[in-house]
Amino acid sequence: MKLIPLALAVGFALTSACSILPKSEPSDVYRLPSAQSGAPANHSTALHWSLRLAKPQTSEALNNPKIAVIPQGDLISSYKASRWSDPAPVLLRNRLLDGFQRDGRVPLLSTDDSNLQADLELGGNLQAFQTEYQGTTASVVVRLDALLVRGYDQRILASRRFEVRQPLSDVKVPAVVAGFGQASDQLTAQVVAWTVEQGQKVVPPLRP
Repeated sequence: MKLIPLALAVGFALTSACSILPKSEPSDVYRLPSAQSGAPANHSTALHWSLRLAKPQTSEALNNPKIAVIPQGDLISSYKASRWSDPAPVLLRNRLLDGFQRDGRVPLLSTDDSNLQADLELGGNLQAFQTEYQGTTASVVVRLDALLVRGYDQRILASRRFEVRQPLSDVKVPAVVAGFGQASDQLTAQVVAWTVEQGQKVVPPLRP
């Protein structure tokens, strides 16, 4: 009886295994769109304190690239064959970073991807980043429980809940993605304004 060489036998086994595995379904990958212009706002003076943006904490259902939808009740699902370019917390953190850069009042910015120290850190908990249906109507919901903490000892200095609901007239995925962009732009503008206001209260001014 002829013996089959080991390498050839392994090759046969891998070929057989590959033939019975289900084929992965191709996905459309979406960036989080923005309607904001590229030019920064024209503010007279830049603030002297630095700000570090941290990815918000979130549930396992949102901490992935799936585009979440709640079609009814408490059922959490996702859109078929479509996903984000990054998990939802990363998308929102990067949108906030872009919002601060466009605003221009806090030029000393960093993220939690680096080990840079900052006077203040903005983080929190992402409670919602999904489409929700109520009967036959649908809305994109973005809800962030924001925390502003002191950089050197992580003491909480201020907190606030932000929520934006963006109604959808079209529930096809491209229109839903556009709704996420609009809701994220609105929430970003609110968070930037609040953070600047709170930062001016809690960071001592520079001495002349």
